[in-house]
Amino acid sequence: MDAPDSSQRMIPVGRLHGAFGVRGEVKLESYTDPAHAIARYQPWTLRDARGAERACDGAKVREGAKGLIATLPGITDRDAADALRGTEVLVPRAALPPTAPGEFYWVDLEGLRVVNVEGVDFGRVAYLFDNGANQVLVAQGDRERMIPFVQPDYVRAVDLAAGVVTVDWDAEF
Repeated sequence: MDAPDSSQRMIPVGRLHGAFGVRGEVKLESYTDPAHAIARYQPWTLRDARGAERACDGAKVREGAKGLIATLPGITDRDAADALRGTEVLVPRAALPPTAPGEFYWVDLEGLRVVNVEGVDFGRVAYLFDNGANQVLVAQGDRERMIPFVQPDYVRAVDLAAGVVTVDWDAEF
């Protein structure tokens, strides 16, 4: 299921949203919890909209009034910072801390097969998202199904080793 060395798989942990001020600082959206934890997972790989990547080691992150602000090595003016708008911040999967029992990184669920308790194959986990009320698993197979990621009500079991998520979800829904 996974590539032989999934620990080196690159995982998005944030996104740069353009310049903050005139000294080369950038607005940083973090996908980590807590948000400031993104600073712990360095070095980063920065991937622009064209897919070009470059290493970034030594970024400094601070709390701003409206979110995180980052200072990146070699970025010293507003134009250079603004040129980074939309750039993804990635780290190797191995850089993330281990999860507690029963917890999962969304990226570890993507690609797993989804079956319901009756054995009906729903396809594979395409992605997950948070709708505010709960997290939602999106399975794509013969059609797309959105299943609340609520354990044990709808998500009965996650077997990473077998590559299967078992759900209590009607095949017709």
